[in-house]
Amino acid sequence: MVESSEVYDDVIVGGGVCGTALLYSLSHYTNVGKIALIEKNAGVALVNSKVTSNSQTLHFGDIETNYSLEKATKVNRAASMVKRYVLEHDAAQAVHTKYHKMVLAVGEDEVAFLKARYETFKALFPALKLIDKAAIAALEPNVVKGRDDNEQMMALFTPDGYTIDFQKLSESFVRSSLAHINEESGLKEGSQEENRKFAELMMETKVVSIEPDGDRYLIKTQQPEGVTSTLIAKTVAVTSGAHSLLFAKSLGYGEDYALLSAAGSFYFAPNLLKGKVYRVQMEKLPFAAIHGDPEVHDPGKTRFGPTAKVLPMLERHRYGTIVEYFQTAGLSWDAFKSFFTILSDLTILWYMIMNFIYDIPVVGKLFFIQKVRTIVPSITLGELTFARGYGGIRPQIVNLQSRKMEMGEAKILGKNILFNITPSPGASTCLKNAEDDSS
Repeated sequence: MVESSEVYDDVIVGGGVCGTALLYSLSHYTNVGKIALIEKNAGVALVNSKVTSNSQTLHFGDIETNYSLEKATKVNRAASMVKRYVLEHDAAQAVHTKYHKMVLAVGEDEVAFLKARYETFKALFPALKLIDKAAIAALEPNVVKGRDDNEQMMALFTPDGYTIDFQKLSESFVRSSLAHINEESGLKEGSQEENRKFAELMMETKVVSIEPDGDRYLIKTQQPEGVTSTLIAKTVAVTSGAHSLLFAKSLGYGEDYALLSAAGSFYFAPNLLKGKVYRVQMEKLPFAAIHGDPEVHDPGKTRFGPTAKVLPMLERHRYGTIVEYFQTAGLSWDAFKSFFTILSDLTILWYMIMNFIYDIPVVGKLFFIQKVRTIVPSITLGELTFARGYGGIRPQIVNLQSRKMEMGEAKILGKNILFNITPSPGASTCLKNAEDDSS
């Protein structure tokens, strides 16, 4: 029995930065009338979009050396939409902070690689500059201090770096959406109620199931008190991160996919950097290279990371999602073969082993400081502290047919329903994804 008489034009499942960006896009740029956003937590963006759960970076593709020119072109266009939004709506810089940023090459091979990359990317990023050791020292003295004078160094530098609090960005999307809807409703005060646009936020509401009902969907929900209800939706957008694949599989979609959940952690140090400093990305790895940058709301603190250890769960620190993780893979033979194939690559296997070690108390810091010293050579063990409670899950898509990881965001399309699974740089491309999903 359907317990809701309200029929929604679109229901968004998941209130992270991608879900709230979609709410913003639908409310501002479409004629969609009735929208619901369902979020299981008490507020939006309390999982991977939370300020403690991601690397707070707005990725453009200029210093991310694992991006091809084609991917950087797409990411730059998408991230520029977020940049324009925060510059227009965040004059007080409650959401963002602007810093310079660079990718650092150390040694002859990395320097040669960076020079070649610059020639390829300079037309796409006119502000990008190739700078030498002296220029690096002027911008980031702690990056050069303590190094061998004969060690080759070079960096790709740009003044246009943005550190984003994606949790506050999500909250801004919601405020702007509701304000726009209220303003539009006021202008159309004489219109019939069924034709007026509105958005309903359903916080602390868990989606139990999504079931097709002809051309519509029945979305069964439950609230903390045990109260259940069913919504009727013409279209559905599932923007629940790793959980999106779980919902997709419950409806028969995404059967050729599994997840490799990479859990990122961070370390803190005193104010050692004035901007964001990346290292050159290792080949074959889909995870971001280690970098350091000032904390988004505290420039007196530098954050280093992320580490990336594989954990069998869909949400960090929520052990109840372990069973759900294995449901996404189905414990199938294809899943086991795919994971074995990926881990048989010694580069990936060794990377994962080391990233487990980085999180071990005391021992982890002894190993991780060696990575940090590739950025700040003079840092001492006492200056580095594990950022307890920080870190989220970045779901990496595994194709069970090719037995390979598929880099970047994944989108599964069904009949009047879509599922967004968004590893990095999903937050940076949230508005472009929302634009695409709104069309």
